[in-house]
Amino acid sequence: MLMKSHTAPARTRQRRATSIGPSNWLLAPALAFFAVFALIPLLGVAVLSFMHWDGLGTPSFAGLANWQQTFSNPVTLNAMWLTFAMTVLCYLTQAPISILIGVFMAGEQKYRSVYSVLYFLPLLFSAAAVGIAFKALLDPNFGLSKAFNVALLSQDWLGSTNLVFYVLIFVISWCFVPFHSLLYQAAVKQIPTSMNEAAMLDGAGRVRTFFSVTLPQIKYTVITSSTLMVVGSLTYFDLVFVMTNGGPGNATRILPLDMYLTGFRSYQMGPASAIAVILVVVGLVVSLLLNKFSGTDKMESQQEGA
Repeated sequence: MLMKSHTAPARTRQRRATSIGPSNWLLAPALAFFAVFALIPLLGVAVLSFMHWDGLGTPSFAGLANWQQTFSNPVTLNAMWLTFAMTVLCYLTQAPISILIGVFMAGEQKYRSVYSVLYFLPLLFSAAAVGIAFKALLDPNFGLSKAFNVALLSQDWLGSTNLVFYVLIFVISWCFVPFHSLLYQAAVKQIPTSMNEAAMLDGAGRVRTFFSVTLPQIKYTVITSSTLMVVGSLTYFDLVFVMTNGGPGNATRILPLDMYLTGFRSYQMGPASAIAVILVVVGLVVSLLLNKFSGTDKMESQQEGA
């Protein structure tokens, strides 16, 4: 009996090791794909940030010269500030609107399905097409100002340094709010109806139910959406490139666009690679911090009290 008591756990551990082992091979294709298309190129960019290279000749070692140039270049420093400002303003614009639209679309009224289709239309268009369309609509010579003959619309929206930044935030929000609204709609649909009914029986109105029931139950969706918004704001390029190309002046030359212009317009691949590394590091740090301080690693149930 004593021998059986000692050998049984050992056999159990052996069976577990045998059953777990083959399943690890299922991860191999995904890991190989990630290594080839993410890790190896990222490592190459990191190495290139210490090189002098114009994109054509042979790279030569530059030491920390590229990094010193990056952190002393006033254009790049201004691009960092613009990227930070755009990240904050886009989040403050998109987050509340996305939550409200998502909660609205999760209702049971039939007419809401029609509104849902209208809200999702921007998801069907490419960023380049949206940029071209808005650039034409906002043109003071033949855009909306000529169509409706309204003096307010006749401003040079994309040519004014005081307006162009906020116009871009509006267009970016118009493009990405539908995606995040879809996330919130799906999250709200998962909330048990019994929780809302209990809140109504307790005398809670719609506003109180929203803050006391809905928001706590979709907190992990809020975290996921916030992470996508913040990290995604570091990759805004196509819309800005099509609409303003960083202008007027450097008023909208955010960091991703500065990386492109430095590398493919000025042929300074070393400093451009340094900017790319900064974007990757900042995005990774922000993502980790959001997940760390939001408590998602605790894995509590989203239906607490259900």
